[in-house]
Amino acid sequence: MPLHVSPAPAPALRTVLTALGSPTALREARTPSLRNAQGPATPELPLPVHVLDRITAEGVSATRLTGWRFLIRCGDHAVAAAETMLTPDGWAFSHFFEGPYVTSTERALRQAESVPQPYQPRLLSLPSLYMLTLWLHGDCTADAGTGHPAPGDLLVPLAPAPPGIAAHRPHRVADLIPVLTNRATPSRLLRPTA
Repeated sequence: MPLHVSPAPAPALRTVLTALGSPTALREARTPSLRNAQGPATPELPLPVHVLDRITAEGVSATRLTGWRFLIRCGDHAVAAAETMLTPDGWAFSHFFEGPYVTSTERALRQAESVPQPYQPRLLSLPSLYMLTLWLHGDCTADAGTGHPAPGDLLVPLAPAPPGIAAHRPHRVADLIPVLTNRATPSRLLRPTA
């Protein structure tokens, strides 16, 4: 079943296209693979980036949208990614980057296309665990910029994943969040009551 990729806000895409067309932005980018790419570089597969600041014993708190990430394709694979961020003046280009999360995201998206149920792909960052996941949201008609993981949604940890959590193995939110809760707040959950 194909994924239902939500369109990025047009101003976010424009900022990435402008940066890709700027010799200065490309020359100053810390992405050798993008600077040395042969042929045109194209932004594809826009994914909203959500951050989950807190995981509590009760479950998941709301997420917040921090930007949109575009995989930058040159030829038959992604060579880098571009990140945009929301500012008081609207969408702005943030930076280019490369590394393991680019290839891991591309791999996780290919895996997700073979899942029989349709999903809306998003990225979910859990800073307290230094973890990034592909979030497969079950409501394909939802606004990609809002919401929180539902119990039936899938989270696919991207490599490198934290120790003890297998990268590229899909987990239902209802199954993974309790594991992450114990890792994120062990002292709070073990604190004796007065």
